[in-house]
Amino acid sequence: MRTGTPNHGLGATGLAPRGIKLMTLAALFGLAPIAASTALASDTTSTAALERSAAMVEIVPLQPAVSPAAPAPEIEQAPSAPQATVLGRGSASFYATKFNGRRTASGERFDSDELTAAHRTLPFGSRVRVTCVTTGKSVIVRINDRGPFSAGRMIDVSRAAARELGLVARGHGTVEIALLDD
Repeated sequence: MRTGTPNHGLGATGLAPRGIKLMTLAALFGLAPIAASTALASDTTSTAALERSAAMVEIVPLQPAVSPAAPAPEIEQAPSAPQATVLGRGSASFYATKFNGRRTASGERFDSDELTAAHRTLPFGSRVRVTCVTTGKSVIVRINDRGPFSAGRMIDVSRAAARELGLVARGHGTVEIALLDD
């Protein structure tokens, strides 16, 4: 015990063991200079106790603050293929260039570069998937005209649609048509 220093139940060094641990922790985390924590211990017993206290301290690395879980971003679904009603197989041909710019049965001007088609009974504006049986290629066209007026043909498509299907070289081909549900 130190002479001239009142002992208020603080142990042999004048500091309670809890106080030594707190000062040691403060020194380890840079909250108090190490010299200040060791200056309080004047004898070798106090220094040894302080060193033992420091040796018992477990240093745990600080973990980054955990933020509340953010909602998972919505994953965009690839657009699914529209539902279709298969109407059957038949022969298809394409419009001759002389019809480009003329009025169709729906009232709009025919454009051979648009993906359009003529069908005898389907409503104007209907979307139809036309698949060439020999090439396996398909295209979606919009019905905007009546026809075909050639016997044995099921549908007439624009030149752009015929290119997509691979029908331009032969002029006609067997296709399967399906009405798309909107």
